[in-house]
Parts: sequence; C-alpha cells; structure tokens
Amino acid sequence: MTTPDEITAWRENFIREFALDRDELDEALPMDERPTARLPEQATAGQRPEQRIPARYATALATDPDVRAWMAVLVRQATAERRVYVTVTSGPSLLLLGPTGTGKTFQAYGMIRGLARLGVRAKSRATTAADFYARLRPRHGIDSEAVFEEYAGATLLVIDDLGAMKNSEWIEEINYRLVNHRYERLLPTLFTSNLLPKDLANTLGERVSSRLAEMTERVTLKGADRRYAA
Repeated sequence: MTTPDEITAWRENFIREFALDRDELDEALPMDERPTARLPEQATAGQRPEQRIPARYATALATDPDVRAWMAVLVRQATAERRVYVTVTSGPSLLLLGPTGTGKTFQAYGMIRGLARLGVRAKSRATTAADFYARLRPRHGIDSEAVFEEYAGATLLVIDDLGAMKNSEWIEEINYRLVNHRYERLLPTLFTSNLLPKDLANTLGERVSSRLAEMTERVTLKGADRRYAA
C-alpha cells in the first residue's frame, strides 16, 4: 500500500523534475488534500478516478521516464487552459509497447492515479481491449453505440492490450472508429500492446496503424516478465 508520505514524495518529485507550476497544482487540489505536511488518502466527495482502478494496481504511480514526460505535457497543457479546475481536455497520445509482464498496465494505471494526485482532473476511462469489445457486443437492452461513445468521448482514455484479440472485420472497424475519433479530436489516449512495431500494421490494419503513428509517441518497455519474478 502506498503511504501518504510516499504519495507526497512522488508528487513533489514529479513537480520538481518537470518544473511544473506548484501553486497552480496545489490550488487545484481539494481543500482537504492541499499539501501542508502530507497528502492524505481519505476520499473526498464523489468518486476519485483511482477508485475505479483494479485492486492489483490500486497503489500504482507512474515511474517510467517516458510515461512521466508524457504526463507532464498533459499537466502543462491542462494548467495553461485552466478555467476553474486544472482539467485534461486535449493533448498528445502514447503507445506503450513491450513483451508481456514488463509493466505496461502498471504504468498506465499509475498515470491515471498520478494525475489525480497532482490535482489534475480528467473524465477518464480505462479498459482492456478485450473488455471493450465485449461491452460492445449486441445484447438485449444494451445500447452498444452509447457504450462506444462513453469510451470514445472520454477526455483521457487507456486501452490496454490493443491487438491481443484475434482480428476480425468487426474488431478492425471498432478499432478504426475509436482511434479515428480520438485522432480527429486530439484526445489523449494511452494504448498498450504486446505487438512488435513491425506487426502493428498487419495486426491492426493500415488505417489504424497510420493514425497511431501520427498521433502517438511510441515507447517500448523492455525486460523479463516480472510476474514470474514476483
């Protein structure tokens, strides 16, 4: 479990590392979270973004330098565009590649949790590609298009394990619609995938891979499968 002191240290290090506007971010926090001696864990009114994070990643905070640098870009843009709250509304996207077990999902959820702890708000959604497709399958009483819009329209989206499912015309079309929607609207998205860079086009299709190439910074995590070492 991440202690309040560890959260405070992570936040302070992040602000210092990227020379962010501390006053703006401190003011963006709820009153009971503004740092005096420590940043408490208690939830404030409403559901925090990290309360929707799976228990396995409930204490994650982004550590990868490239993921943190991408977060800093989002924070600066949200701060510059601040009206009442520091809120993510647009920005660049990230494609996090690497073999199974290299920590891609940890970094993705650590990004969501880290932004919240910095005081940055976002209408965020996070899901695996497999779960996303499952929610869109035609079912009685379910408006699949409304479900699609919930994810496609989120101001900050994580799609984990893109390309892990066996491809089909239906999956390729869903991928294209989602990626194109976010590409056209400059909505920040973090995609993770086990695919090798050379396999992106063959697996996802040229329309999707072309847009991903333009809209995302590509980062590759390396190393052995950490789950076997745990």
